[in-house]
Amino acid sequence: MLRNLSKLKIGVLATGIVAAGLGSEVQASNWLMLQGTEPDAAAPRAKLWGFIQPEYQQTDGSNLAAGPWNGQEAIFNQIGPDLKSDSTFQIRRARLGVRGTGFPLDSKVNYFFLAEAGNNGITRQGGGSVKLTDASVTLNHIPGARVRIGQFKYPGSEEGLQAIHVFDYINFTNVSNQMLLERFFNGNGTGTDANKPNGPLGAFRDVGVQVFDIFKTGKWEHTYAGMVGNGNGITRSDNDDNKDLYLYWSSEQVYGGKGGRRQGLKLYGWWQDGERTLTTAGAGEYDRTRYGVGTTFRKGKFRAAAEYIKADGMIFNGTDGGAVAGASNNAGTAVASFNIETEGEADGWYVHFGYAPTPKWEIDLRYDQLNRMTDVTAKERQFETLTLGAQYFLNKKARLLVNYELRDAEAPNLAGSAGPNKILGEMDDRLAIQLLAIF
Repeated sequence: MLRNLSKLKIGVLATGIVAAGLGSEVQASNWLMLQGTEPDAAAPRAKLWGFIQPEYQQTDGSNLAAGPWNGQEAIFNQIGPDLKSDSTFQIRRARLGVRGTGFPLDSKVNYFFLAEAGNNGITRQGGGSVKLTDASVTLNHIPGARVRIGQFKYPGSEEGLQAIHVFDYINFTNVSNQMLLERFFNGNGTGTDANKPNGPLGAFRDVGVQVFDIFKTGKWEHTYAGMVGNGNGITRSDNDDNKDLYLYWSSEQVYGGKGGRRQGLKLYGWWQDGERTLTTAGAGEYDRTRYGVGTTFRKGKFRAAAEYIKADGMIFNGTDGGAVAGASNNAGTAVASFNIETEGEADGWYVHFGYAPTPKWEIDLRYDQLNRMTDVTAKERQFETLTLGAQYFLNKKARLLVNYELRDAEAPNLAGSAGPNKILGEMDDRLAIQLLAIF
């Protein structure tokens, strides 16, 4: 089904961008200002807040249909982060934070702390069931150049930068999940072990210093940001002398409202570049570059968004044979590992439309595609997902989300009878139900 949609991808993407540009909700909010600053000097000294996301996800649990791990569990049909079951209840996220102004006594100083206790890629790696995801201080003393220091979300893709508690879907798109939501490894996967991540995933965050601010011209709000960070995610010390550079610009026509669901039309672009160091199999330093452009729109009952993302170097390339990392092959001669293509290329995009017929209900539709390892014909893989979503707002602080994902993947340059296509042909659809409660 979705393979037929690929023939329409250029037209669909163009339609999505045009629709958003004409003013047809994905969040058009200014996330740099919302997360990095307090609204004014009268903001409270300390505001306690948080949210919880209990959920249920399931697939049909289809097994691998070919290859050395034939008949074993397919990693893409297991539910993360544990990857031990094809259906599970879990607390996806449970976050508690405090933010405020006047820290310690200066009203031009803002602070932001946030801790994670849910079951996800942040807490399941690196020891400890609770992780500090954000710890930053913003200095607002220089006109036109606010300075944020510490650990926080870096400026980048809308899907990663926006607040997760106003995200319209339960799971990220393929391109964001595989190319931007970074996992950190010791090797490239050619060794003899499972090469599992050496700590928490990056969570779209880094430790460093950022200079940013906004400039308003009429109804338009322009935002810039430049950041230098370790390029080594969160809760881990820097493992080399290299630093990542992040650049960001957005221009938004503001229609009204405030906060995470402000209405407006936003156009944005971002770029990040750095190096990653491997210490075991494939040891060495490798370039990693990501960049993208996109648009978001929110007005009245309508929502829309589109984004194109390009990745060069350090491409997350799944596992051997599609098996769960650490599983021995049927012959007992090898162990499946997570793999990294240090010099590969990839690109992807997504289009989102939403409609809220009543204040209580919202209907969402998202199509996304990832083209992985586009520089090597035999290794290229294409992932497509059409997500059907519905949201029911119990009140201003709680909502129920239901997503059904029609998932498809293929090796486009290989015959349908080839092993990789037999394996990918067993990728199941996925059902996800989640309750979000904010306090």
